[in-house]
Amino acid sequence: MAEFPDLGKHCNASCCSRLDFLPIRCDACSLTFCIEHFTYAAHDCANSHLKNVQVPVCPLCNKPVPTPKGVPYDVQVDNHIKNNCTNQQKPKLYSNRCSMKGCKNKELVPFICPSCNLNFCVKHRIDIDHKCEAGKTGNANQKQLSKTALAAMQRNQGQQNCAQQARNTMSEDEALARALELSLNGPSSSRSAPMTDEELAEQLQREENLKATRTDFR
Repeated sequence: MAEFPDLGKHCNASCCSRLDFLPIRCDACSLTFCIEHFTYAAHDCANSHLKNVQVPVCPLCNKPVPTPKGVPYDVQVDNHIKNNCTNQQKPKLYSNRCSMKGCKNKELVPFICPSCNLNFCVKHRIDIDHKCEAGKTGNANQKQLSKTALAAMQRNQGQQNCAQQARNTMSEDEALARALELSLNGPSSSRSAPMTDEELAEQLQREENLKATRTDFR
């Protein structure tokens, strides 16, 4: 029986070494393998990344990361996360945009108008600069309220003056009537003696005069 010692090659897998008459050459590491170990994963090819055309995906933004030949996937993905990953965008510092029509300025801190509660830039932060309608309405209402309050105060002051004058007049009338009554009655000791006809006539005359005086005051 004829022998062919140079026919076929042994599998280069460390766990196999089978003589295969139809060996397959790996295009990455240039070694020959049998039908069971010719794939990259089967013989754990060290140069498989040079031939694998799969594109890795970033685990943060889920976007493909282009990887040049000869560069490991993990290195390229790490560089992408540090430099180009959109999931780690830095927060914008100047995010307070002016509400003035036609103004595109943005400020680091907000400037809120107390009248219209809108945000403005440094240039338009005053109500006059951004033509605040709410501020104009508030000023008009305040002026109207001031006029109304002033008129009410003047009316109250006039009523108080009239009441004070009435109290003063009544006090004078009461004082005069009291004085006349005391002068007519006199002390209680003077009425202990019987009155004469002349004294009685004078008393009646004084009472008539007192009644006439009270009628005039009324």
